[in-house]
Amino acid sequence: MERNLICKIRVSMKNLFMMILLVFCQLWGGKAKTVEIFSTTMKKNIPALIVLPDSYSNENLSIPVLLLLHGYGGDYKNWSNHTNLVKRADDFRMMIVCPDGSPNSWYLDSPMEPESQYKTFFINELIPWIKKNYRTNQMGITGLSMGGHGAFYLAIRHPELFDAVSGMSSGVDLTFSTVKWELAKILGPFELYPNRWYDHSVVNMVNLIQDGFMPILIDCGYDDFFIDINRTLHNRLIEKNVPHTYIEKPGGHSWVYWIKSLDEHLRFFENAFNGSNIN
Repeated sequence: MERNLICKIRVSMKNLFMMILLVFCQLWGGKAKTVEIFSTTMKKNIPALIVLPDSYSNENLSIPVLLLLHGYGGDYKNWSNHTNLVKRADDFRMMIVCPDGSPNSWYLDSPMEPESQYKTFFINELIPWIKKNYRTNQMGITGLSMGGHGAFYLAIRHPELFDAVSGMSSGVDLTFSTVKWELAKILGPFELYPNRWYDHSVVNMVNLIQDGFMPILIDCGYDDFFIDINRTLHNRLIEKNVPHTYIEKPGGHSWVYWIKSLDEHLRFFENAFNGSNIN
């Protein structure tokens, strides 16, 4: 009798678990999967997480896509390990792509390491692959820390490919530290190649921005060690009369800050894709 009761309780708990799973699947009908894109430039497979909203199931519908970049030391799974991207893809009706940028690429083409050519990979291989395999219309790009630098770097260098750009706690000046984050491995020692460090820093690329540039959002916490270089970028954009949105709020260089900021950035892209005047 007691054994039968235990079995019934176990079965009931299993049924309850399955019901909860079913409810969550109904609430968030989107799908996430990992793919690998072969890079002929770097001669290796690059993984990426593809998150599709439930709305993509309408075969007559094209949707916007957001490239969501990870930071230094991270990988393509960082964002999904910290928050529910499927729910966000459903809520904002956009495809989210989290590509791997290696732990320390800074999304540049390294003159030092042939296996670290991530700018070329993103522009010539990843984005064409997305457009070939999915029904997309507009494209945005954002990221945190190293990924924020990568987002601005790629958008400024290739504005024809993007419709909006943002960054969270972005490391927009590579000379902030010439000894940390393996940048010397990517660019060569600062003492030998200072021009490389300056030329690849987003704060020094403002003059490349032309009239009619895409909507921009810069976001950084008061307590973030990158706050001063984000303020520098903000001021240089003002000096050149480049429209943009600049946000400072409480917080540091942490996942707590980035997760809280993510919905704000997704709303920014939603408005940009809908043609709202946000800058």
